[in-house]
Amino acid sequence: MKSLWQKIRKIILYLRFEEFLALLFFFPSAAITIRAHLFFAEQGHVPKHIRGDFARIFAVVGLIVAYILFRKWNRDGKIYRFIREMAPFGLAIAIYTNLHDTIHFVNPHDIHWTLIAIEEWIFGCQPVLWVQKFYNPILTEFFSFAYMNYFVIPIIIPFYLYFKGRYSDYREVLLGIVLTYYFGYVLYVLFPAAPPRLVLVDQFTRDFTGFFFDSAQRSVILNAASSRAAFPSLHCATTLLAMIYAFKHTRTMFWAFLPIAIGLVLGTVYLRHHYVVDIIAGFMLAIFVYFVSPKIDRWWCKKRIKAGTDDEACSWVEF
Repeated sequence: MKSLWQKIRKIILYLRFEEFLALLFFFPSAAITIRAHLFFAEQGHVPKHIRGDFARIFAVVGLIVAYILFRKWNRDGKIYRFIREMAPFGLAIAIYTNLHDTIHFVNPHDIHWTLIAIEEWIFGCQPVLWVQKFYNPILTEFFSFAYMNYFVIPIIIPFYLYFKGRYSDYREVLLGIVLTYYFGYVLYVLFPAAPPRLVLVDQFTRDFTGFFFDSAQRSVILNAASSRAAFPSLHCATTLLAMIYAFKHTRTMFWAFLPIAIGLVLGTVYLRHHYVVDIIAGFMLAIFVYFVSPKIDRWWCKKRIKAGTDDEACSWVEF
């Protein structure tokens, strides 16, 4: 038994921490998605977004198989390395998208009315309703464009550092952003909240309209009634964290993305995707991850080095 555990432990420690988290979250996420699919199948109709979630499971399995095959055939090559570096983002986003639709199958105790009460206590009104007075097609188009960058900024900044050959800086940014996603998933399950576009639909007195980016944003955002991924705002959390890293490592990227990042944060309320308290919680999560991420990385790398399974991902860590 001890020998078996040692083998399992060595296999686990072969993985980088973000890879271990991906597997740790993927299996329960897949089980929840399958449960949701079976539930709707019994009702006689499986919604399009649930079918997409089910298909995404196979896409993730395909990514894992590709990773294993390229490790066998091209372990020291650029293709294998690039797949390994990209995989944590792909897996984190796939798990995010599935949880977005299926949280209610894990925890049906919504807290969005509590969030609304907190906002009314703080502001004396509901900000997402108050902001309707500023609706304007030009603003709508800008905020829609900015909001659609919620995956772009957190990906471009680390991989800019990667292709510039600044691997230690890249690793710091990569792990921090991926950790933010997974901490956020835990909070989603603990505190399920539907976004204001669903909860307050009968209280809106105006609608916003834009042009190209508004239409694209509406088609991309999932409007399923089962969505319970509002608290905290991972859009704001990952964007803030990426901007902190950009200010630290590449000021040019920071100033280039700053207007878009500000528009993204403001757009989460303007476009009815988040409450203000979601943004505050997202900012707090980003700051928390910024400080704890290096500590987690050092802890995991010590274990990998002791087990003899470390690679270049641990070479930058100072003990």
